[in-house]
Amino acid sequence: MSSLTAGAEMTGILRRLVFGIVFQIFLQSQTSFAVSWEEWWTYDGISGPAFWGLINPEWSLCNKGRRQSPVNLEPNKLLFDPNLRQLHIDKHRVSGKLTNTGHSVIFTVANDTHSQINVTGGPLSYRYQFQEIHVHYGLHDQFGSEHSVNGYTFPAEIQIFGFNSQLYTNFSEALHKAQGIVVVSLLLQHSHALQLGDLSNPELRILIDHLDDIRYGGNEASVNRLSVRGLLPDTEYYMTYDGSTTMPACHETVTWLIMNKPIYITKQQMHGLRRLMQGDEKHPKAPLGNNFRPPQPLHYRPVRTNIEFNVKNKAVGKQCPSMYKDVYYKANSWRPH
Repeated sequence: MSSLTAGAEMTGILRRLVFGIVFQIFLQSQTSFAVSWEEWWTYDGISGPAFWGLINPEWSLCNKGRRQSPVNLEPNKLLFDPNLRQLHIDKHRVSGKLTNTGHSVIFTVANDTHSQINVTGGPLSYRYQFQEIHVHYGLHDQFGSEHSVNGYTFPAEIQIFGFNSQLYTNFSEALHKAQGIVVVSLLLQHSHALQLGDLSNPELRILIDHLDDIRYGGNEASVNRLSVRGLLPDTEYYMTYDGSTTMPACHETVTWLIMNKPIYITKQQMHGLRRLMQGDEKHPKAPLGNNFRPPQPLHYRPVRTNIEFNVKNKAVGKQCPSMYKDVYYKANSWRPH
């Protein structure tokens, strides 16, 4: 071996060694500052959902967890649970801030006593306190929601987060603790799909009206007098299962409730969401949409419902809503014409 070849080989070894040391230092520095990791995950490519559990060791549940979310809901496999109660969310209005995080649109409630909203009932054994709202949506109408029904996805999904305020002191603590989080999921449908005119939810309009103020990643806007309860559709029926957060670190601490009726959004409102960008004004990067995680395996988890199948309602002489006839979330019923 010539001295030239040996020198080149040694240089290559040194480069790999230096790269390895620098990379380890980089990883350690990233672990020290959790915020830095926020820039290291996306919804596509090599930093997308399939790789979240590999990017950061603390996110290993994203790849290895057995109770991950979202899931595909199959009506014919739902389990009726007579012990499920009606969900209750306090009615009073709250203020907070709407933020374009670069990953999602998030409304965070103000941290004061006037803005405390309790979430109780349903499958919950404890009292939960409302914390924030996340908006997931697609850049095309065919997809956007995280949860799907019989394989059918909706243009968008709104997720209402609360933390267990009886066991834990705040949202951050509850996030990685047992029974720490509740998420109430609202699937969104276009009002024009059934030629119903503008049936868009009035509370949703309050949020949508601020989208021009959060066009770019990092932008914030103040939102006043929002009724979280008013976002919910007019139904007491829901589906529920134990799952996880749908963003890193995919903590398996969430009780999910998916309401069995959509709320409506107009084409113009969807357009407002699709104008949002991931980056700042100088470097806008890509559009913010398509910020949804694909469905995860159920792994034999039961999905329970308070919809009683094939039971006559004696008062009105007709059947209660069944997942086969009157269910709102039936794949073919909501497909845009």
